[in-house]
Amino acid sequence: MSNPSPGMVSHPDRIITVEPFPGTVSVRFGDVVIASSTKALELREGSYPPVFYIPFEDIYFEHLERSDSQTYCQFKGDASYWGVSAQGEAAPDAMWAYQTPYDEMQPIKDHGAFDRSKVTIDAG
Repeated sequence: MSNPSPGMVSHPDRIITVEPFPGTVSVRFGDVVIASSTKALELREGSYPPVFYIPFEDIYFEHLERSDSQTYCQFKGDASYWGVSAQGEAAPDAMWAYQTPYDEMQPIKDHGAFDRSKVTIDAG
């Protein structure tokens, strides 16, 4: 098997692609915008729904607090998590990021992805 290009993992059971999203992605927690970007990346992995990764520079970290939670993905590496709070409401582990992803997933370094069950994501 040839080496995949950055932003693509090719594995017999899993193909992951990362491409720039051509529009704007906004993330809200309640009525508060916690991220908005025209530089989001769209990660597609197998049969999972696409996930938007937003550059840290476009995330409003004043609404986020890093948690102790961590997970591991054999294709991406170790993920760290942040909880979100705004307007007196809070949700744990609403955002995750791979700050030291594997080489093939370097495009998502310093980008955060959000749990759709805890926030509202608008893309267009």
